[in-house]
Order: sequence, then C-alpha cells, then structure tokens
Amino acid sequence: MKKTILFLLFFGLCFTSRAALHPIDPCLQAKMEGLDEGEKVKICLLFAPATDPTVLRIEACRLPSKVERRQWVVNTLRQQSEAAQYETLAQLSELERHGMVEDIRTLWIANAITCLATKEAILDLAARNEPLSIFALGTSSWRFDEPSPQDRRDDAREIAQNLLQVNVPEVWAQGYTGQDVVVAIIDTGVSLTHADLQGRFWDGGEDYPNHGYDFANHDNDPSDQHGHGTHVAGTICGTGAAGTQTGVAPDAKIMVLKVFGTDEQTDEFILAEAMQFAVEHGADVLNMSLGWPDPSTSVKLLNRQACENTLAAGVVAAVCAGNIRHLQSIVPIPRNIYSPGDCPPPYLHEDQLENPGGVSCVISVGAVDYNDAITYFSSVGPSTWTDVEQYNDYPYDPESPTEIGLIRPDLCAPGLNINSLDYQDDYGYCLKEGTSMATPCVSGTIALMLSKNRELTPAQIDEILERTAVKLSEHKSNDFGSGRIDALAAVNAVEPDAVGATVAPQALVYPNPTSDAFTVLCEGLRQVLVYSADGRLVRQTPSANNHCRVEGLTEGVYLVW
Repeated sequence: MKKTILFLLFFGLCFTSRAALHPIDPCLQAKMEGLDEGEKVKICLLFAPATDPTVLRIEACRLPSKVERRQWVVNTLRQQSEAAQYETLAQLSELERHGMVEDIRTLWIANAITCLATKEAILDLAARNEPLSIFALGTSSWRFDEPSPQDRRDDAREIAQNLLQVNVPEVWAQGYTGQDVVVAIIDTGVSLTHADLQGRFWDGGEDYPNHGYDFANHDNDPSDQHGHGTHVAGTICGTGAAGTQTGVAPDAKIMVLKVFGTDEQTDEFILAEAMQFAVEHGADVLNMSLGWPDPSTSVKLLNRQACENTLAAGVVAAVCAGNIRHLQSIVPIPRNIYSPGDCPPPYLHEDQLENPGGVSCVISVGAVDYNDAITYFSSVGPSTWTDVEQYNDYPYDPESPTEIGLIRPDLCAPGLNINSLDYQDDYGYCLKEGTSMATPCVSGTIALMLSKNRELTPAQIDEILERTAVKLSEHKSNDFGSGRIDALAAVNAVEPDAVGATVAPQALVYPNPTSDAFTVLCEGLRQVLVYSADGRLVRQTPSANNHCRVEGLTEGVYLVW
C-alpha cells in the first residue's frame, strides 16, 4: 500500500549543536595502554549513517513492491557507504602498507569498518577521521544449554507441545505453512543432514552450495557444532520426518548464517555481517536467538544502526530478550535486556506512546512456560537509549510516570522444555530452554503470516502479533510484552494478499505552516505518524472519520506520514 508523505513546518525553528566527543571508546583506550609496540587489536570504526533511516524508509515507500523497496535500499546504502568510507579506506590502505593494520572489512548495513590495528594506527585514525566511535571488538561467548535427549518415536507422529500452545495446527488446516518464505537463522549454524530439515534449505546457488555462510570462519560450511542453531531451526521449520512435528512453519526455507566459531565466540561486527548478507540475499525474516548482555554504548550504537537499516529494507527480525532475569543484582534494569533485543520495535504500541522514540526491525521476545507464566530466566525491561548520545530517546526514570523507557519485550512465547532437533542425531530430538527457544516460535509465526500475505510490512507484522497476543497483563508490560503469541489469531488477522485491490490513501495537512494544532485529512489511512526532523516518532495518532487532529508539538520541522 502506498502512503502519502507530507512535510509540516512549525514557526520558530530551533537549531542545536554539540561538541564532538573523542571517538575512542574508553574500553579501547584502556586496552591500548597495555599494547606492546606493533601489537594489534581488532577494532570497529563506526560512522554516522550516510542517510537518515527514517528518510530512507519514506523514500523506499514510493516504490510499489517489497522486493523493489528492498533492492533500492540495499543499493542506496551500499553506494552511500562506499562514498562515505572512501577516504578512511585509503588511509587504512596506507597504514596496511606500513604493517600497522590488517584484515580490513567493511559494512553498509551499518556505516562501519573493521580491522586489526596497532595503537599508533588507532590514534592516527581518530585524528584524521570523524567516526562516532572507535571501539574494540571483544569476543562474546554464548552459554549453550546441554541437550536432554529424547527417544525417537516411530510409532506415532507427535506435535510438539509449544506448537499446540500457540494454536499452530489450526493455521496449517487453512493451508498456510510458511511456503515461499525464507527465514535467516543467525546462530551457531544448522545440521545440514537432519531428517526433519531435508528440503527446507535456502538455495544459495553455486556461490553458497551449503545454503548459507560461516561468518566466524569465513567459509562455506555453516554446519552446527554446538546444537543451538539446529534446535532453533527445528522450531521454525522441522517437518516431523523423524516422528515429531517441531516446526511452526514446516514449508518455510532456512538460510543458515553461522556467527559462532568452534570456540563458541563471536563479535558485534560478525553479527552485522550476517544481517547484511540476509538482507542482501532476500531473507524475509531474521531469527536472532542471541545477544550481548550489558552492552557498551558502542555495541548498542552499531546494533541499532544495523537494525534501523534492516527495517528500512523492509525486513523484520525476531530477537531474544535474554536469559538473565534472575541476575538483576549483577545486571539490573534498564540493562537486563540483551542487545540487539534492546533496540526498538517497528510498531509502537499505544502504551509506549507515553514515551515514544525511534523504531527498528526488532521484535523482542521473552519466554513463558506451558502455563503462560513468566520463566525464571526471561530478561526484564525496560531498556533506555539515553546512554547513547546519537539517539538519546526512551528515557527511563523509575519514579516518573512518563519516562517509562522502552518497554521490552514486545511479545513472549513458550521457552521452557522445548522439544526440537538434536544436531548429533539425524533422527533425534532434545529439550532446551531459553528466550532463544521462544524466539523461533515467533519467527515461524511470522512465516505463516507472510505465506498468507507477502506484502506485509514489519510494522504491520508487529502490530498484528501484539494486538492478537493472549493478554497476560493489563497493559504492555516489561515481563510479557503485549502477551503470548497466538499464531491462529495472528494469521486470521492478516488480510490476504490482493495486489491492486486497495486504493492508495490520500492525505492533506492544514494549516501548513502552523503555530498551533493542525488537522490531517487522511482518507484510507488508519493512523497518522508524525516524525521530528531528526527521525524520532513523536506522535502516532489513530484517524477517526478520515481525519485526525495533532497538537502539543514543540516548534520545528516535522514529517507527517
């Protein structure tokens, strides 16, 4: 559906400025003090976005289809990042010739470069460039749960209990099974030989013969050596060939993007590389059952840039909220949610509009048990972004009725004693627990929704999931989000894809410019979004009788969408 986009001017424009901060992250500064001469550390240079993600999304909406919008965003980001990084890459090439840097890699999903660099090179890069941050890419270890094997069942075709809890079989009965939907699993890899996954892999052609890529080791073998990713894959699309139906969307395809090495470690840049690959190669949904507990400001900045640009490309991500609810004495609110699960969602619930901010591709997922009670480990929100100067939104003050932070998670799903695929046995199953296990239940449900309507946007997907979830609290909460997902209710709320069946909405803002309130005539629009000039969503107002009234804005330039 096309949208009408208008600009609104409030009289009395305000301009602000800020002094540039020293770009070297404090943790990197401390690490540099201990480096020997010539010793190198892996760093990331993160620059300001080449294009404001809000503007990128709005410009992309002018194109008629999701495929065209995605390709335009990918091409634009790639071209603009190449231009923005040109001088820095020339400098890095010079430093590389002198042996001061090596292993230079670039990103466009975030405007970033990584390399191994000496202390002298880092100081030179900081002096001659204008990065937002230069920070060390420290490895992050993932704690994998040990599998609890189950006996193989040949005498009966079972359906896993978590699928029954969210009413998945009733969706299959309607003919929606995730067909033609590609889910990118960014994880430890996936077993390529398990019986329940045969015929369910993305076709990567000659370039990617094993249906994905290993970003940890930079090769074409994304096989799972830990079991985590295989278990996730089973919840998304396990067919039940070995006896137990574990997959929410059994006809979906999976793109296998391995980001953890044999040492069970990864870093933030590797995660962003996998996201970039998924967006570029046509994934419809990202499943990220991973994250960084208590992330640094620089890590949050990189993750949010990548997630905002992923949203601009029209791709949604289900991301685990984290498993440290019981460790609040060590990692308290508002730092209890993993990153990028702490990034904002594509749709802002009405309860969040008390304290609105920007948006991204992330649907953050918590975990409940089979009685819809919150699990002991499911991380608790809210998050805040006031610690990241470039965003400075979602302020949190536990004593304030309005500064409520960013409500996390958005949804919850079954995540305790989840039966799915065992990577060590091509016909076996095992039990695992965690928000990692809840997240693919949401990804699979999104695949069911997209098999009914391919043109759903991330915001529409998120809104439908949240509005149809089984309410477990009076309002959207930092325990359950909007509630436990209901796959049947979500799919029933999706309007079937009918290209050309709707009339493009029309809108008119008056008076414009104005010094007070304004009215939007919005035939065909259910709601009106008002963004500030720096890309923050400041109003999300439902329309009534084809119009709505907006007031109470401070002076400035606004975008009405």
